Amino acid sequence: MSERQTLVRSLHDIGLAAWFGGNLMGAVGLNGAAATAKDPNERLKLASAGWAKWAPVQWAAMAVHGIGGVALILGNKARLLGQPEARTNTWIKLGVTGAAIASTVYSGILGAQQAKHADEPVEGATEESAASSGELTSVQRQQRIMQWVTPALTLVLIVLTAQQGEQQRPGAGLLKSAKERFLR
Repeated sequence: MSERQTLVRSLHDIGLAAWFGGNLMGAVGLNGAAATAKDPNERLKLASAGWAKWAPVQWAAMAVHGIGGVALILGNKARLLGQPEARTNTWIKLGVTGAAIASTVYSGILGAQQAKHADEPVEGATEESAASSGELTSVQRQQRIMQWVTPALTLVLIVLTAQQGEQQRPGAGLLKSAKERFLR
């Protein structure tokens, strides 16, 4: 493949970087900072406001990543047909991307449910207090887990992307596959 794909690779990677980094910073920084508010009734309100501001950027990052990913698949059709490792990696990446999208959407739904309880006292964005309602406690317990799922899945995507880059090195995959077929 002699054609450069700088733009679509950049879209793919920048979107993924923002998606991963924003969610990791939100779980560690935003939720952690909100938990330090002196007034327990302000903690969930602050976290909810921060996540609401991040949401449009996150959706844009996911879209940019998706556009770049689709363009890379279309631009690498021949390599994917001739290189089984790259094809397998692509299928795995599609599955993990779907799971990351689902976890992002579900976390957003949980966040919207939390925002409805923004005036309730809490220990943190994902930690209830003794005065928290049963509904909020349930949502926070789910969000406590979900806040780590999207960063974990997008981290896997970063590793799979690196693996695909390695598969394009001379002597990797395509040439190896041709050599293996020849030696059979």
